[in-house]
Amino acid sequence: MTDITAGIPMMRIMPPTGGSAAPAASAGNGADFGTALRSAVESAMDTGHEAEAQSMKAITQGGNVTEVATALARAELTLQTATAVRDRMLQAYQDIMRIQI
Repeated sequence: MTDITAGIPMMRIMPPTGGSAAPAASAGNGADFGTALRSAVESAMDTGHEAEAQSMKAITQGGNVTEVATALARAELTLQTATAVRDRMLQAYQDIMRIQI
């Protein structure tokens, strides 16, 4: 059985720690955030490509409908997660821009 949470790229950015949500990288290192963001975007794109490949396989070779549905659900969940993260980042940026100095 396939794990549906594997389609959430943001869940794979932070390594599992002993109950702590602290990032593994040191604070102040901007390259780590960029690397994590790039990894998340690439993972989201891979999820979409996988769904597309499963759909094409089903059309051309009569693939498994369950695998296609799972891949499409994963891609949809990934897109919703990416959209939510984008919206939250924009909101945070707008909040910062409204701060009066």
